[in-house]
Amino acid sequence: MLNARSVLVTGSNRGIGLELVRQLVGQSKKPEWIFATCRDPKGPRAQDLKNLADKHQSVKIIPMDTNDPSSVKAAAAQVTEKLQGAGLNLLINNAGIVKPGCLESETAEDMSEVYKTNVIGPMIVSQAFLPLLRKASQESPQKGMSCSKAAIVNMSSEAGSITNLLVFDLGHVLGYRCSKAALNMLTRCQSLEYAKDEILCIALHPGWVQTDMGDSAGQAPLTVDDSVQAMLKTLGHLSEKDSGTFLNWEGETLPW
Repeated sequence: MLNARSVLVTGSNRGIGLELVRQLVGQSKKPEWIFATCRDPKGPRAQDLKNLADKHQSVKIIPMDTNDPSSVKAAAAQVTEKLQGAGLNLLINNAGIVKPGCLESETAEDMSEVYKTNVIGPMIVSQAFLPLLRKASQESPQKGMSCSKAAIVNMSSEAGSITNLLVFDLGHVLGYRCSKAALNMLTRCQSLEYAKDEILCIALHPGWVQTDMGDSAGQAPLTVDDSVQAMLKTLGHLSEKDSGTFLNWEGETLPW
């Protein structure tokens, strides 16, 4: 079972991110700190998250625009202060966007925007929180790697699998597919570089989920509740043998 003392989830005001926060606070061994980040915590789209934070003291809402390095740096400083000398056990890079578009109509602007959010965002967020992840790993009595000790989870998609190209017939979403393929490469690079720090790094496909984003390509088959429940169970089982892999919500290995 996942037993992380501190977890940070990006893009936590809606969809999978919000459900991750909701289920984390509902766990029997819930984290002491759940840092829920989003671009505009004061806006109407963050109301459900605010309601959750009002009920649960462990949920700390942190403003962070993953596209803005200065915002990410400020968020890392805020989290460092709240942790009071402790490290960060689990970073879930969940924030992401999709733009409609086929091969013939894709624009440079849309492609750049999607790539910036889905690849560069997780990269700079991981860089900013690396000192806290290293601290958690160094101070943990656990041997090997686990998501309860120190881990980076990059929310990817089977749509970015070069082998499988999930539901290509329902939508090209070129920028999204290319960005997730690139995110998978980032994950592999992180897993190799941070192995010496015993920080576990994986790319995780949540399934085709019934969210605003998931339903943009048609009727998604998987509820957000079922997806998140399975993902948290999977994260609780991971060890060093899984670092650098591409898994689905049930822990099955996916082809790159």
